[in-house]
Formats: sequence, structure tokens, C-alpha cells
Amino acid sequence: MNAKASWGLKAAAFGGLAFLHFPILVIILYAFTIEENAFTFPPPGLTTQWFGAIIDRPDFWRALVLSLQVAAIATLIAIVLGTLIALATYRHKFFGSDTIALLVVLPIALPGIVTGIALRSSISLLDINFTVWTIIIGHATFCIVTVYNNVVARLRRTSSSLLEASMDLGATSWQTFRYIVLPNIATALLAGGMLAFALSFDEIIVTTFTAGQQETLPIWIFNQLTRPRDRPVTNVAAIIVILTTLIPIYLAYRWTQDTRD
Repeated sequence: MNAKASWGLKAAAFGGLAFLHFPILVIILYAFTIEENAFTFPPPGLTTQWFGAIIDRPDFWRALVLSLQVAAIATLIAIVLGTLIALATYRHKFFGSDTIALLVVLPIALPGIVTGIALRSSISLLDINFTVWTIIIGHATFCIVTVYNNVVARLRRTSSSLLEASMDLGATSWQTFRYIVLPNIATALLAGGMLAFALSFDEIIVTTFTAGQQETLPIWIFNQLTRPRDRPVTNVAAIIVILTTLIPIYLAYRWTQDTRD
């Protein structure tokens, strides 16, 4: 259908976009304000000095590097485990397979504070020190869901006759996975991995319960909010988070769009 949308529908669409993105535009605007503690409109003046100020903050760089490390490792874990679970539940029907699929999706459906409390209680019960790895484990619990959902959706669109033909021609299970399954789910893996990375990079609720003394970038930004004079620097850090998460989300969107029937 190529019918043009009505003006009312267009106005409603633009209104919804404005409602969603106006707060982000405010953050971007006041990252350039010339005064440290001014939230008046229009801004008293514009400057780029806060971008230079954040470059000179070693605590910011430590938090940024930690967030990137956590997101990268949690994404790798999610890709491996999410793919294996997707293959197991899709290709093999066994007692409890539907329950397993539900339990895999459950962590992202639960409120983050519930997941955080559960993880903190479990870590304390096992007498494990809160380190970077406890953050990674916490993030992996919900990152697995994005990979799993993408891979399962792609497997459902893959003809089972391809797998059967590969087996009939004498291919081993590994060869079938390498030459048939993997090429078909490659973009789904990349899209799920990108979304997992974005979710992990800007996650704060679960991180708060599992970080201990570690400070990721979202926690660093949250702590900076108690310092009004550092508000423009905090806004600059928020812009960096927006860009870092926007790129993988955009790439994931493009990859899934390009393979859509």
C-alpha cells in the first residue's frame, strides 16, 4: 500500500517523536552551556569547553573503559550461550523445552531491581567478592535474551530442508552448522550481539547491586548528578553514552532490515 498518511497521523507521529526525544535534546543543548549551574532557556551562552574538561578527567576514562570491557565480555558470553540455547530449544523438542525458553526470556521481563537483588543475594550467599566479573555475570543474564530472540527468529525462517539435505549428503553436525546454520544466522548473531552490547553498556540498576566498589560509566554519571557544578560535564558524558549505544542499535536495525523478506 502506497497511500499517503493523513496530516493528523503525521502530526501524531511527530508528536510522539518529540515526546520521546525532547529530553535527549535538552541534554545535548546544555552540554554546550557556558555556565556551570544554569538551566535557563535560552542558555546564557554556548561553549565547547566541557568537552575538553571531560577529556582531562581520569575518573571518567576509568569508568568508560570498565563499561566497554564489561559490555564486550558480557556480549561474548551472551552470543555463545544464547546461540546454544536457541539451537537446543528450536531443533530439539523435549520435555521442558518450552519452560527453558520461558526461563531464558524471564530475566529481561523482570524489573531490574528484582534481578539485582537476586544476584546480590546469590553472590553474598556464595561468599564471592564483588568484582568486575560479578558485573559481567549480572549483565549476561539479560544480554542472553537479545541474542536468543534474534537467533530463534532467524532459525524459524530457515528451511529445515537445508539441514536435511546437508545431512543426506554426508555432512557431519559440525559441517552442517558451519556451512548451513552459521551463514543463515550470522546477521542475527551480529544484531543480537550489538543490542546486547548497548544494553550492557548503559545498564545501571543491576550494576548497582553487583558492582561493589567498581564504577561503570552509568554509575559515574549518576554519582555526578549530586555535584551541580559538574552538570555540563555530566551532560557531555551522557552524549558519549548516547552515541556509544546508538551506533550498535542502528547497525542491528540495518542488519535485520536487510535480511527481512
